[in-house]
Amino acid sequence: MLAGCGSAVSTSGFTGAQHEVAQTIANLQTNATASDEKKICAEVLAASVVKSLGGTQGCEAAIKTQLSEIDNLEATVKSVTVNGNSATAEVVAINEGHKHLETVVLVKEPGGWRISSLK
Repeated sequence: MLAGCGSAVSTSGFTGAQHEVAQTIANLQTNATASDEKKICAEVLAASVVKSLGGTQGCEAAIKTQLSEIDNLEATVKSVTVNGNSATAEVVAINEGHKHLETVVLVKEPGGWRISSLK
């Protein structure tokens, strides 16, 4: 899981669909900071991810475990690329005191952009 959520993710540098993608990552940060695995599974993760984790209950249990293992919840969205109903965001996250660049893959679903994987 993306380790990223202490201070708010800024979405001000993005517009249109890029802003919506960055906002999904900001929502992950907000919900992770609040330890709200229900919202992460319902509003941030793609349906395919929730399904692969065993549905809503399995997703919530997996996210709860992941949240307990994250030592730093800070992330910065560096760039967003939108291509139709898919998007990628380059995110700098801090894990064990080191910055890591992660690529977050998102898909457009009914209700908005959802995170489908990390590269």
